[in-house]
Amino acid sequence: MLSLAVRTLRARRVSFAGSFLALCLATTLLTAMGLALDATLDPPRHRPERFAAAPAVVRGQDTLRVETEAGVRTRPLTSPRTLPAATVAALRTVGDVVEDRSFAVRVDGGPGDLVGHPWPVARFAPYRLDAGRAPRAADEVVAAGGWTAVGRRLRSDHGTLRVVGTVHALGAENPVFFTDARAARLAPGVVQLVADADPVAVRRAVGAADGVRVLTGDARRFADPDPGRDARALTALNALFGTAGGVSGFVSVLVVASTFAFTVAQRSREFGLLRAAGATPGQVRRTVLAEALLVGIAASVAGCALGAYGAPLLVTRVVEGGLAPGWFRLADLSWHAWPYQLAFWTGLLVALSGAAAAAWRAGRTAPTQALREASVDGRTLTWGRRVCGTALLLAAAATLAHTLLTDPGDLLHRKTYVSRPLLLIGALALLSPALLRPSVRLLAWLPARLPGALGMLARENTATSLRRTAAVAAPVLATVALTGCLLGTPATLEQARAAESDRATVADFVVVPESHARGDASDGIGTATVDRLRSIPGATVCPVRGTAVHTLEGGVALVTSSAHAADPPAPAATVRLPVTAGRIADLDDASIVVNEEWAEHTVGRHVTVWLGDGTRRTLRIAAVLATGTGDNGAWLTPANAPGAPVERLDVRVRAGADAAAVATALRATVRPGDGVRVLTRAQWLHASRPVATGTTRLGLFLVLGIALLYTGLSLANTLTMSTSGRAAEFTALRLAGATRGQILRLTALESLTVVAAGALLGLLVTFVTWAGTGAALGLLSAPVPLVLPWPALGAATAGCALLAVVSSTVTTAAALRR
Repeated sequence: MLSLAVRTLRARRVSFAGSFLALCLATTLLTAMGLALDATLDPPRHRPERFAAAPAVVRGQDTLRVETEAGVRTRPLTSPRTLPAATVAALRTVGDVVEDRSFAVRVDGGPGDLVGHPWPVARFAPYRLDAGRAPRAADEVVAAGGWTAVGRRLRSDHGTLRVVGTVHALGAENPVFFTDARAARLAPGVVQLVADADPVAVRRAVGAADGVRVLTGDARRFADPDPGRDARALTALNALFGTAGGVSGFVSVLVVASTFAFTVAQRSREFGLLRAAGATPGQVRRTVLAEALLVGIAASVAGCALGAYGAPLLVTRVVEGGLAPGWFRLADLSWHAWPYQLAFWTGLLVALSGAAAAAWRAGRTAPTQALREASVDGRTLTWGRRVCGTALLLAAAATLAHTLLTDPGDLLHRKTYVSRPLLLIGALALLSPALLRPSVRLLAWLPARLPGALGMLARENTATSLRRTAAVAAPVLATVALTGCLLGTPATLEQARAAESDRATVADFVVVPESHARGDASDGIGTATVDRLRSIPGATVCPVRGTAVHTLEGGVALVTSSAHAADPPAPAATVRLPVTAGRIADLDDASIVVNEEWAEHTVGRHVTVWLGDGTRRTLRIAAVLATGTGDNGAWLTPANAPGAPVERLDVRVRAGADAAAVATALRATVRPGDGVRVLTRAQWLHASRPVATGTTRLGLFLVLGIALLYTGLSLANTLTMSTSGRAAEFTALRLAGATRGQILRLTALESLTVVAAGALLGLLVTFVTWAGTGAALGLLSAPVPLVLPWPALGAATAGCALLAVVSSTVTTAAALRR
């Protein structure tokens, strides 16, 4: 059987070349994604930066630790606690203590990420002066990063500053160093300090202070700004490559299995002759499986090699696009590492699985029946396809219904709206023989009524050769469905969030930090700026602070929820919250406003929470909000949000006041160094509207673009295979009087019909997915807009049509020349 399989591979080079190419590309994708995913598993251990030369760093509590039934649960605090005065005093008895302070600095024309520190801590990085001297007066600073020079005067939110020195930036941040006394006035609280003493003595002095940590050695990196940034970056990359690999892997398996099954189905006449010549069913099956084994091994090995070459290119593109930090690199893996093993064995298994079902059917067919099936497809929807397709369809319906009944918000998460359409795509691809015949007849009804026989022939060819039609329609179905779901669902959610924000915003003006207006992370609005703006006559100004609260659900899960803090009753005047129970006006220092997503959301009941600084409080529920799209977080008073920065000021013009006068007063009160912008309601809604950034588009390309590229190539490959096997049919048409041009137009019309049928099934998946998302939004009391990416859907369909027509006509022309 093995020798017969080798001879068959040589004789049917075109068909097996198509199978080889489909499987090779699939294995390449799996290998590249696996290698990239492996690189995200272990974050690098960076050395300390700001305190590399410090003997020991003492840091206040910055992590919440809660004892649960399942052990200790931890969460980072949004507002780390300052060091206790008694601890600082005890440390002064064992050595020199240098207090570290951090505060935002906004300079006209300067970088947006400036951070102020006292000059004495600079020597522990160590920062060394490149030019000038250390600051001595309150208005003197030393800057890093090369954006300014000695002698320049800077207009800032802390007054006019004079640069007296510069240092070389170390990369951890963009610091501006003040005198120790000026830094203490700007940031009175001390979260961490350097103890210039023996670490053992430092630990003894700290003792059992609540939550205080003594950092030495490599642990000093936890005192650097945002020490968890590398782990978060790798977590995001892990999700990105995992999603892209999952989608690409699913599409690859779908297309490869369909391609191998179609390749075997094309050879019904050959199997009939083998059976007539005395071959047993087992011999036929072993021959087909041996062919699939040979092709699978060769294609999987080639795919692993190409994936090893393509993975570095993928990582380079991800780093250049800003999706990964500059240090992200592939690990140096040997050929027996898991990404290669997974890709190789998956490719081989898919090849054998795709051929096994068709081989089993070919072995069971009697010689005469196989010869009859060579002309017209019969029983294309086998029991295997019917059972598997129905199972996937029922699984998709059951999981959708269960999610809508138990947790509709889960449908709004990226991992959900990326993975759920795959079940529908797989189900329709398996059941496509039953769905394509009526679809093709409907789509080809008008062409079949036109003068001439081309329309009628195209309709009958596509409707009767369902194996070929299903094999060609599968990549089109996947292309259109993925385009519609992966672009339409995020667009729908963005529109829903925009409509929700528009409905909630009743403020006439919103004052935001300039960093927020640029789309960067906000570092808050200064207290002096808030006080000046609140004194404007005719305006109700509500400072809104951003924080977080933590709750223990079920005794085991420590859940973190975003929260806002505002002085009552101002929120009721500037924000229209979607209240389902209670009243916002009842919010006070002993209460909290929660949403329906909380385990406890009954008005009047009490809930235990941990505030942003780790303080445990038991608060009464004053009101309950609708869950919405997920942006309706909890609301507190400023007393329960210690250390939370003011993220915006909502301004409402009072009844009888002149709106134009209030706007003029707002802009006149804002000083150049305050680092804030005054936005109208329309400008605020536009600025806060979710917008896809360049990194978001690149991430979407990884998830969607690679899968679509593969389906496009597979479409061209399948058409080339199917058209090359129709030489006898074309010869019969030529003998019947058809011209070369007529045959070329016939194959082009057939391709367009199949593409249209596949696109119709893809649109069906898109509409069902949108319906599920809309139902979830409705259950969450959120707006339900209908957003479908018609330009992208049209472009995907047109691209498939172009590939199909070119592939079929070129292959047909080559067959006619022969």
